[in-house]
Amino acid sequence: MNNISDLKPSLVWQYFEEITKIPRESKHEENIIQFMLDFAKKHNLEVKKDKVGNVLIKKSATKGKENLKSVCFQSHLDMVCTANKDVKIDFRKDPITAYIDGEWVKAKGTSLGADDGIGVAMSMAILTDKNLEHGPVECLFTIDEETGLTGAFALESGFFDSKILINLDSEEEGQIYIGCAGGIDVQASFNYLLENVPKDSISYKFVINGLKGGHSGDEIHKGLGNANKIANRFLSHINDKYQARLSEFDGGDRHNAIPRFADFSFTVKKTHKKNIIKDFEKFVCDIKNEYGSLETAINIELTEMPMPEFVMDFDTQICLTDSLYICPNGVHAMSLDIPGLVETSNNLATVKFRDENGKLLEADIEWDEEMEEYIKSNEEIDIEEDDAEFAGYIYNEFEVPKSGRVQIGTSQRSSIESGKNDINTMVKLAFETNGADVTSGDGYPGWKPNPNSEILDIAKSAYVKLFNKEPLVKAIHAGLECGLFLEKYQELDMISIGPTLQGVHSPDEKIEIATVQMWHDHIVEILKNIPKK
Repeated sequence: MNNISDLKPSLVWQYFEEITKIPRESKHEENIIQFMLDFAKKHNLEVKKDKVGNVLIKKSATKGKENLKSVCFQSHLDMVCTANKDVKIDFRKDPITAYIDGEWVKAKGTSLGADDGIGVAMSMAILTDKNLEHGPVECLFTIDEETGLTGAFALESGFFDSKILINLDSEEEGQIYIGCAGGIDVQASFNYLLENVPKDSISYKFVINGLKGGHSGDEIHKGLGNANKIANRFLSHINDKYQARLSEFDGGDRHNAIPRFADFSFTVKKTHKKNIIKDFEKFVCDIKNEYGSLETAINIELTEMPMPEFVMDFDTQICLTDSLYICPNGVHAMSLDIPGLVETSNNLATVKFRDENGKLLEADIEWDEEMEEYIKSNEEIDIEEDDAEFAGYIYNEFEVPKSGRVQIGTSQRSSIESGKNDINTMVKLAFETNGADVTSGDGYPGWKPNPNSEILDIAKSAYVKLFNKEPLVKAIHAGLECGLFLEKYQELDMISIGPTLQGVHSPDEKIEIATVQMWHDHIVEILKNIPKK
């Protein structure tokens, strides 16, 4: 079988294949929103869209089931868009190339978008399957879950009516989730001076790739390599020993993905060439020995390069590398209440000298009185319209040293609010004490488990009936939108279920085919057993 649309259950896979062809990068979901509106109209289903783009589609109960409690199935429309460096793709225009590989569906060199495209496809199948027996059904499709939970934050009370919600965004078949972590982030930046390359220098580029990466919530407990941490470890070593001079650093690509790759460029005196190579070879051996069989595809290279145009001033370089070194990363605490659950963690996600268009990030200019007078006297300069041109005026007129900016992104998670705030403070201090400008978002709440949930009991019984075994009831370290829903719909009874996904938020993302059928059958059985109002 070579066609995804031929897989079972057929409706789910047909819709999933359609979804892979629709660009739906976080914060750019206009195409998938319109697709959902058109889908509802095509099938004569009641639909509405709120002010931010969340979509709700309703399906009436089958005959004789009108008195059952209404159930809302919830999924998110956006996806994490990431690709291997050798793959050319414009995620805002190009489709995902999905294919069958044995027991899995994968994508060619990019993230698959099964998180949460398969949840969207399941909801669409529920809405159009005429053979299902069910009470009133609502399907909620939220936007921008991956980069800000924008849809869930903006969701207004009364947008949907159900008191039961089944989230379709978990990633392990046979597991029923009844709680999740809350999250928050820290963004740090350093302004630095651009200095001339020291004389008699040689230039190198350090590259690490081939790491597994993955979801910074679901997979943080695996001890996977963080490319930013590993790269900075070697940089810190050559700072101390050879006073290496950094010109660029590029690591990671998403705040909620464990970074799979990083590279940095630097110069050292030519007299250190032999020792640098020797130290690098030892470093590679150490890293491969430390990660052993966990990161079998790890690749670390050091290549001689043409001389850069500039290097970072050494004082800021030390502040940057020290901050990256001491910044906590990975699991910080395990839950004392739920065995095996990560309670608190941090992901050192991104380190960037350049923006998404490859342009160097510009330093923030601090205006003094003389500069402000210059601004007022030059009306033709529009600082908001053309920051780069305006910066040029300032540099030339006042002989301001040329400078740039490096931006660092991190994300913290915890199932305990105080733990979330504690790790957030640790990360902020790691950068603030070294002179960085630091900002932190408002974060989002966790979802406190309710072991006495009615829908949980129904889902457990349905699973045992179908598969003759007990499902695992768990909380998840990843963030789900459920915590935000509870703030506005306090009577909600919720669970989260899904098929088996692996490698989400990375080009290794894949979905196990057989588990989609099991997940579908479980949902069908749950719907048959929803109680009366």
